[in-house]
Amino acid sequence: MDHHAELDALGLLCPLPVLKARKRLQALSSGEVLRVLADDPAAIVDVPHFCAEAGHELVSMTDAGAHQVYLLRKGG
Repeated sequence: MDHHAELDALGLLCPLPVLKARKRLQALSSGEVLRVLADDPAAIVDVPHFCAEAGHELVSMTDAGAHQVYLLRKGG
């Protein structure tokens, strides 16, 4: 899937991946997709929870070996 922006949060620990994703999503328009790379074990829980609370769509969450790749669609 195409994405409009990417956030490399590798090496960052909770809550930094979510905080940086929130900031990056603010700069996007409604419906645009942010690709987030994260290796924090807590991100598996934190990112979906953040999307549900903030009104964004978790399009996908995939395991890429040593890290995860999240696609977040900005809510309206």
